[in-house]
Amino acid sequence: MPQAGGPAPQAGGSVARVRAALLAAGHDDTISVFPEGTRTAEDAARAVGCAVAEIAKSLVFRAKGSARPVLVVASGADRVDLARVAEAVGAPIERAEGRWVRETTGFAIGGVSPIAHLTPPVVLIDERVMRLSRVWAAAGSPAHVFATTPDALLALSGGRVVDVAERPA
Repeated sequence: MPQAGGPAPQAGGSVARVRAALLAAGHDDTISVFPEGTRTAEDAARAVGCAVAEIAKSLVFRAKGSARPVLVVASGADRVDLARVAEAVGAPIERAEGRWVRETTGFAIGGVSPIAHLTPPVVLIDERVMRLSRVWAAAGSPAHVFATTPDALLALSGGRVVDVAERPA
């Protein structure tokens, strides 16, 4: 665990939900808290002391015209191609508003975890995440993250691996 973070103190709400999901799946409680914040991939990498690519960022989209949440987990170093996401889901998608994200997932933007959502989303994990040996993901708040492996993240989230990162022009 990183020196700056350390074990997270007892937390209620969304962080507790993530912790419970980790433990229920047999995963160690690797949640750490960083008071300086981990809202963006860059903030998280700086706080944790890792490369931006090792941050598994969770982006929530919405299947157009429905309440169906679509969660994309991508490397913090990559941007997501919305057309590729739509193709993978088989439906047009749109960006989700912050209020809808909070109501649907139980997480505020900047702290959306890839697990323990109130409404189970369709989960897509970009293939570039799977190339890493370890990743850090949001643990339910803009100051909490948990460490895991890509394979464990895939199992925890129930996602499927797809290629949705933008390609350089």
